[in-house]
Amino acid sequence: MEVWVTIAIAVVTLLAGALAGYTYRRNIVEAKTGKAEEAVNRMLEEAQKRAEDIKKERILEAKEEAFRIKSESDKELRERRNEVQRSERRMLQKEESLDKKQDTMERRELAINKREHQIDALEEEINELRERQLHQLETISGLSMDAAKQMLLADVERDARHEAALLMRDIEAKTKEEADKRARNIVSMAIQRCAADHVAETTVSVVPLPNDEMKGRIIGREGRNIRALETATGVDLIIDDTPEAVILSGFDPVRREIARIALEKLILDGRIHPARIEEMVEKARREVDNQIREAGEQAVLDVDVHGLHHELIRLLGRLRYRTSYGQNVLRHSIEVAHLAGIMAAELGANVALAKRAGLLHDTGKAIDHEVEGPHVQIGADAAKKYRENNQVVHCILAHHNDIEPQTVEAVLVQAADAISAARPGARRETLESYIKRLEKLEEIANSFEGVDSSYAIQAGREVRIVVKPECVNDGDTIIMAKEIAKRIEAEMEYPGQIKVNVIRETRTVDYAK
Repeated sequence: MEVWVTIAIAVVTLLAGALAGYTYRRNIVEAKTGKAEEAVNRMLEEAQKRAEDIKKERILEAKEEAFRIKSESDKELRERRNEVQRSERRMLQKEESLDKKQDTMERRELAINKREHQIDALEEEINELRERQLHQLETISGLSMDAAKQMLLADVERDARHEAALLMRDIEAKTKEEADKRARNIVSMAIQRCAADHVAETTVSVVPLPNDEMKGRIIGREGRNIRALETATGVDLIIDDTPEAVILSGFDPVRREIARIALEKLILDGRIHPARIEEMVEKARREVDNQIREAGEQAVLDVDVHGLHHELIRLLGRLRYRTSYGQNVLRHSIEVAHLAGIMAAELGANVALAKRAGLLHDTGKAIDHEVEGPHVQIGADAAKKYRENNQVVHCILAHHNDIEPQTVEAVLVQAADAISAARPGARRETLESYIKRLEKLEEIANSFEGVDSSYAIQAGREVRIVVKPECVNDGDTIIMAKEIAKRIEAEMEYPGQIKVNVIRETRTVDYAK
């Protein structure tokens, strides 16, 4: 029983303690909650006050911004209003000015109309006076209007021709002076940068002999050796009284060179008979072929031209043994290529084309003994055959004016050919053709009306013409010089250029007694 009492007491005590603890904690929680509510209320009040302050500040700022915008708008509005007022004032001023101008124009138009009427009346009066004067002039002069007009036109034409001739002379003098200066600079520089040697033209070759007994061995028994050699080479052997020498004569330089080499080999070998002659001629022919190929390749290398057909190179090599008026044609072709290239570089033309055309321009001379026709056409046909450029073919055809040059390079090749051929010492001319050229010059000059006498001077590079002063005036001398030059260009072939010098003079002679 006591145990249960004790347990009951203990339970009651625990319940009482638990109740007391709960009551105590509740009081504490209520106290803390109250403080927290007070703090939250204070914070809310402070936040409301802060929000009110911020609201007031934003309202003030918005009012200030609205005031500023309104002020700017008012200012801009005032400026626009002022600008519109100024524009209106300017428009009014312009309208007033236009009204004044319109009034002035109307007054001027009235004055002009009045003046036109006066001018029309004056024109009618002048026309009447002119008709009366013309009638009086016709009556006094005894000439009709058409006859007087023809006479006047003839006088005007004569004066105009004279003035035109004088003006032409001045213009030509100035142009020629400038062109000559430029051309001299280009040509002199081209010649200075290119020099080539020349060999004399000949149709014979001399082969030295160790002794005169060798002549008999060359002739052979009953002339069989010399006949075999002439038959194999196509060259004539001249054995005369010239000591220790045999002369080879022939117009084909390649054949003559083959014969010379073969004869020298036979002389060195000592065995001279028909079979040996044929063998040596064949060896000499192969040797000359090699020399021809090497000469062509060297020429191409010297000029720096690439891509030539091997047959064209062979034709170039054959030019080594070809001469024209004493000038070696291969050296001449190389020189023309250099000159044309230099002048093309100076003028901004195609240097490679000018060099190529200059090198190939005389290739027709390599086979003109074998093919009929002028060397210009032969060379152009060979270039076409071996697929050369059409511009190169054109330059070859035009270098002697067989056709009109159409490109700058064709003109340069023509000029380089003339420079190389016409400079002193480059070529020589036979006496017969030289005399014929001089006679032809004087014949052309004497064929013109009013020519008193003419003289070809300076080796045919100038023709001096003296005219009759009573038949030819100063203006006509200019026209005559041009016409004579055109006739010379059309009817003659000559290297370089020919100066036409027309002279007119008047002499008065009297005697003191």
